[in-house]
Amino acid sequence: MFRILDTKQLASDVKWFRLEAPLVAKHREPGQFVIIRLDETGERIPLTMADADKERGTIELIVKAIGKTTMTLFTKEAGDTIADVMGPLGMPTEIEEVEHAVLVGGGVGTAVIYPLAKALRDKGCFVSSITGGRTKELVVLEEELKQVSDAVYATTDDGSYGFKGTVADKLVELINDKERPIGAIYCAGPVPMMKAIAELTRPFGIKTIVSLNPIMVDGTGMCGGCRVTIDGKTKFACVDGPEFDGHLVDYDELADRLTAYREQEQQSLKLMEHKRKLEQVRK
Repeated sequence: MFRILDTKQLASDVKWFRLEAPLVAKHREPGQFVIIRLDETGERIPLTMADADKERGTIELIVKAIGKTTMTLFTKEAGDTIADVMGPLGMPTEIEEVEHAVLVGGGVGTAVIYPLAKALRDKGCFVSSITGGRTKELVVLEEELKQVSDAVYATTDDGSYGFKGTVADKLVELINDKERPIGAIYCAGPVPMMKAIAELTRPFGIKTIVSLNPIMVDGTGMCGGCRVTIDGKTKFACVDGPEFDGHLVDYDELADRLTAYREQEQQSLKLMEHKRKLEQVRK
């Protein structure tokens, strides 16, 4: 069992967790993730490690409540436990030693770029981080990014906070700033956002790395659930990724595969809500 040491709500549906997981923390590198299972009958879901402390033996996770498992996890607090935390999984990020690196995070994708900002800055890169959400409430980790970045830009689609527009709109401004050319871009977030960033940077020939989020089960490349097409070839995000050259990804296929179990997910949510109402009636 893995004990939850601390929690913090970042938005109405986004929560930060610090867990006790010494072996995972000892070997974790930026870009890697874990697969958790809440209990013996629970499903296995992948979560990015936003940070890790090797000395204290802790890891940090940022979770968006969107399905049965994440909604259940959302209710847990310090002192509660999680049955399984497997990791670190995936290939660590290949850190580019460039003069200027730009990190783009959409929503909880910001949890992916946060450890990369620290790693890139340690390599001597000038780090610009862009974090965005539809509204101010959905902009997460801005203050944390300020501690590990040279410049941080918050964006909101509705203009309620920071730069009015998408993360891609802000990236256009940075690309057009000829005084500080961009050597590499790292991006994580919703599939449409990553696709838009890749198409934006393609004409400029800027190296663009994206962190993919396909459905995963075992995390070792055996089930094939996380397969993605990169440059026309099949890859497994759990062992070959999760990061790939953004200009080579088949985003349409990735988006389609993410909806493969939509009906089952909706049924599971309905059943959970039904059980919750029954429990309220019994009380």
